Amino acid sequence: MKDWTGRSAPSLDELAQIAEEAYGRLPAPFRQVAGDIVFHVQDFADEEVLKSMGIEDPFELTGLYDGIDLTERTAGDTAQSRVHLYRRPILDEWAERGDVPIDVLVEHVLIHEIGHHLGLSDEEIEDIEAAADR
Repeated sequence: MKDWTGRSAPSLDELAQIAEEAYGRLPAPFRQVAGDIVFHVQDFADEEVLKSMGIEDPFELTGLYDGIDLTERTAGDTAQSRVHLYRRPILDEWAERGDVPIDVLVEHVLIHEIGHHLGLSDEEIEDIEAAADR
């Protein structure tokens, strides 16, 4: 875990690296169920995504899971799931909260995006966050 205290905001590439490291700290059973994930980082979600979700303010969306629904996945599926991370909304939340390290915030976004896709309850998601190896 890198100390971001007093540092400038991470770049797109640095945020992708933070996501990779955060994913590696998540409990093994969670990662096993989630499968292979590619992290795609951009400053904001594009207009099409925002419109499809009924979101007007691009700062309201920090991440989005994109993958084959588990109920539709077959043994032969080779497609990787993607988690889109939106840098500017994440940085905005990081600045607003002030007391949460950026890697912990990214981990939180990952767990929620993947967890909701897997059909986990908020309580189960909180348990996974508590079990993360920080």
